Amino acid sequence: MPITQTHELHTRRFGRNLGVALSLVAFAAIVFGMTIAKIREGASMEAFDHQPRVSITPPVSSGSEDGQ
Repeated sequence: MPITQTHELHTRRFGRNLGVALSLVAFAAIVFGMTIAKIREGASMEAFDHQPRVSITPPVSSGSEDGQ
């Protein structure tokens, strides 16, 4: 014989569970959005490891500045 009556406690518990679930989904959406925003920056995103990077250092020009 299945239980057909729901107690008031079940209704309150469902409301809390729904609130926690929506909060977790919102947090996951924020983290996912921030991740996508960082990935779209592309090549400008490199790790900071206290080493000079050839890709981000300015090129060294040889010769004089006036082009002679």
